[in-house]
Amino acid sequence: MAKNTGNGYRKGAVKDRTQFQSPNGNWAKRDTDTGRIMDQKSSGGRFKGVRTDK
Repeated sequence: MAKNTGNGYRKGAVKDRTQFQSPNGNWAKRDTDTGRIMDQKSSGGRFKGVRTDK
């Protein structure tokens, strides 16, 4: 399981989730089991430790 360290990085990988860039330019997180969008990041940049969709 992935854990935040508090030092600007994550230890371990986030499993069962992927990220993609939505048409509005924000990065969104998707659950790979259900395909539902879980979260969208508005502050810019990618989610840490989450795989990117191909």
